[in-house]
Amino acid sequence: MIGASRNPQKIGHQVLRNLIEGGFPKERVFPINPHAEEILGLKCYPSVKDVPGDVDLAVICVPAPLVMNVVKDCAEKGVKALAVITAGFGEVGNVEAERQLVEFARSHGMRLLGPNIVGICDTVNSMNASFCQALPPKGDIAFITQSGALAIALVGWTIEERIGLSDLVSVGNKADVDDADLLEFFSHDPHTKAIAMYIEGIEDGRRFIETAKKASKLKPIVAIKAGRSRRGAAAAASHTGSLAGMDAIYDAAFKECGIIRAYTFDQLFDWCIALASQPLPKKRGTVIITNGGGAGVMATDACEDWDVELMDIPEDLAEKFRKYMPPFGSTRNPIDLTGMATREKYEGATEEAFRDPRVGSVIVLYCHTAITDPMDVADGIISVVEKLKPDKPITVSFIGGKETAEASDKLREHKIPCYPTPERAVAAMSALYKRAKYLGVLAES
Repeated sequence: MIGASRNPQKIGHQVLRNLIEGGFPKERVFPINPHAEEILGLKCYPSVKDVPGDVDLAVICVPAPLVMNVVKDCAEKGVKALAVITAGFGEVGNVEAERQLVEFARSHGMRLLGPNIVGICDTVNSMNASFCQALPPKGDIAFITQSGALAIALVGWTIEERIGLSDLVSVGNKADVDDADLLEFFSHDPHTKAIAMYIEGIEDGRRFIETAKKASKLKPIVAIKAGRSRRGAAAAASHTGSLAGMDAIYDAAFKECGIIRAYTFDQLFDWCIALASQPLPKKRGTVIITNGGGAGVMATDACEDWDVELMDIPEDLAEKFRKYMPPFGSTRNPIDLTGMATREKYEGATEEAFRDPRVGSVIVLYCHTAITDPMDVADGIISVVEKLKPDKPITVSFIGGKETAEASDKLREHKIPCYPTPERAVAAMSALYKRAKYLGVLAES
């Protein structure tokens, strides 16, 4: 940790504290500060060259004019990789200094992340080498972001929403390590099941497309491309010094690569959660199971918006569904179990949908009522999924207050994607269909 500081207000102090509090082994963390003997209980070293043993990663937090000198020290030490948190390079027009930095690092066998980054969060190894407020929850989504401030904000959001990440990587100016490098790595990372990206601009478009094509065959990729508007593109260019480019080009490139494009952070992570946890649908024909007619209507509209095809329920299947509803229920799809639906009714109807080979996917909606316990209904859904281990996907929406939120958390803990609105459950199912179509596993009727 080069530029470790005794001042709690300095980034060099915050990153060191995060490394310690995140759970990374203290004996593998070495603060570099020539003017201090100890910081946060760790022995300081005047230079990286004085650190005993090999160094895998140097996190650099010194002022921009000093970065080249410490990088030269890293080269002498044989450091393998550099994460340059320091700003003040290409993003402010200091392009030549950035170019020299990268050329020197490459000529000495070092890869460089940044400059102008927030850092790296690796939950697999409990490593918070960043000035994000904390490590995100452990999970299997890798998040690559060009915006450091968004990375910081979204860590808090992932904690609040209980969205688990394997890694969060802030790429900053992408002077050396870029999106393509990270896509290649995470596509082979056993701890990552889906890749989320926030992109403002890409320099080497051809390499990105070639890499993304290969990566998307192995892992689902969902990306936000910011700067769609004329003013947004100008803002993106001024933010990281990268060329935003025409939005239509990115649209076409994403489709060619199999990248699913999101437009909001809700969509980005909603879809990754579903893609990381659910089998892909093999056929069209979605069944919606609900206890609220209004929620079912909203989901039906959303299915049309998101190109999720609802199944026409055959009479023999309708007869099976009728066992789980009063006479005034509906089997027309949405399957309306009515507000009287208990855990057992949800279990039975969901199991019938999963067992029928004509059903391609299942969406379950629950509206909190006075006669049911959301956690009980959630347990019923979990029970069916764990018993059947279905080869078709399910997305769920639990609508209500605190109790439904707790039940939703439990469903997600059991790898069943659950959302607060019917529209989000439908949109997540649409992402699964898009990926199935791209990979050629969806039988088109």
